[in-house]
Amino acid sequence: MKLNAGIITNKLAETKEFYTKWLGFGVKFENDFYLLMHTPDEQSDMAFLLPDHPSQQPLFQKPFQGIGVFFTIETEDVDKIYDDLKKRGVKIVIELRDEPWGDRHFAIQDPNGVGIDIVRYTSPED
Repeated sequence: MKLNAGIITNKLAETKEFYTKWLGFGVKFENDFYLLMHTPDEQSDMAFLLPDHPSQQPLFQKPFQGIGVFFTIETEDVDKIYDDLKKRGVKIVIELRDEPWGDRHFAIQDPNGVGIDIVRYTSPED
């Protein structure tokens, strides 16, 4: 079983630019109302859909309201990604930090309001 997350948004162009430019995602498929993107390693996908599109059932009509959702991107070199994004002018919402439970992470936000936690998971002893 594979999970693909999706966001219903009017910001397809902004979303595509954000994920390709800042995070190196690729486009797997797109048309005038749907955008399917993949992570750089092509292991995970994310979908973005225009709201109120006549091809979609009511469940997939209402737009995301910009709160209450986050994505986590796990990486081995969180410091490198942090430095790269900071140098390139991406707004860092949560600065790079170490948590008592061992994670090292920082966060940015996509054009839809989705928080993106970029993290290296470790145990507190590491």
